[in-house]
Amino acid sequence: MNTLTRASLAEAIYSQVGLSRNESAALLESVLERISAALEAGEAVKISAFGTFMVRQKGQRVGRNPKTGVEVPILPRKVLSFRPSQVLKARINGQADPASDNAA
Repeated sequence: MNTLTRASLAEAIYSQVGLSRNESAALLESVLERISAALEAGEAVKISAFGTFMVRQKGQRVGRNPKTGVEVPILPRKVLSFRPSQVLKARINGQADPASDNAA
């Protein structure tokens, strides 16, 4: 299984958009920084036809150490979640784009 990296994304921007390699890398870093800043501020990030990233607050709960069985408090924390769009779900499953079905 291959992993998509920052370098491969920057290379794709370079080859498809026509910016220099440095400009492509800077553009990618700028976009990723803006997404990170929005999530850090607690905002949801919605990318059309891809999905939504959101920060959720999880409350304190009691967990157990699986080895000893001792109860341990798990502190409240924020977690990042991603909800894929219907378009992305359809593409992953090799189906037609659901938005194009409605256009006919």
